[in-house]
Amino acid sequence: MRFAAIADVHGNHLALEAVVADIRKHGVTEIVNLGDCFSGPLTAGKTADILLALDAVTVRGNHDRYLIEQAPEAMHASDSAARAELVDRHLDWLRTLPFSAVYRDEAYLCHATPAADNIYWLESVSPDGHIYQKPIKEIEALAAGIDFPLILCGHTHIQRLVRLSDGRLIVNPGSVGCPAYDDDLPHYHKVEAGHPFASYAILEKVDGVWLPIFRQVAYDHMAMAKLAAQNGRVEWACGLATGWLPQVRS
Repeated sequence: MRFAAIADVHGNHLALEAVVADIRKHGVTEIVNLGDCFSGPLTAGKTADILLALDAVTVRGNHDRYLIEQAPEAMHASDSAARAELVDRHLDWLRTLPFSAVYRDEAYLCHATPAADNIYWLESVSPDGHIYQKPIKEIEALAAGIDFPLILCGHTHIQRLVRLSDGRLIVNPGSVGCPAYDDDLPHYHKVEAGHPFASYAILEKVDGVWLPIFRQVAYDHMAMAKLAAQNGRVEWACGLATGWLPQVRS
């Protein structure tokens, strides 16, 4: 049994096209999407058309929620840029997305954690902005009651695999379209993949055991970096071009 997991496309249609092509090249026919589909200063409308046609099992991310809950004038710049490109059918699709889902009675899907769509599950942030892997007991506490062998989450854009003490696996497939970002909560920090490639994972069950194959896919990332720069988002441009953010906060 094999399927692909994508997450955090963030309105990058070129990265999404490349990832879908790579998935098909590997003979995988089914895809799950862990949310944060459109937010960003890129090509939300084109991305939406691809995702709606893909018809993947999809859960709602925090930025997906912002796009349907917040007034445009109250949105963060990335959400506002995406909202301007989306039409009614795209927003209607977002409204149908569940907070979580179960795929083929094997995998639990959520964007961030089973309790919230904007909390890091596998990582913590220190007061001085360093990101580190969360202690296993804290990770397991958030997994209480999720009785599936495979648990998939996104949100942090970092590819990671954690095996719980009872054998359950938690997998973050990484970000398709946004390899670097910063955030002010819970403390100011940067998340940087260190490369500009599109990331996803193939999940395969072999002899009763689920294992991820983490994939990185090359695409025309410089085209998206130039678009972000044209739209006045220097930090996005740098992240898309290199996988790193500017050293000085913009």
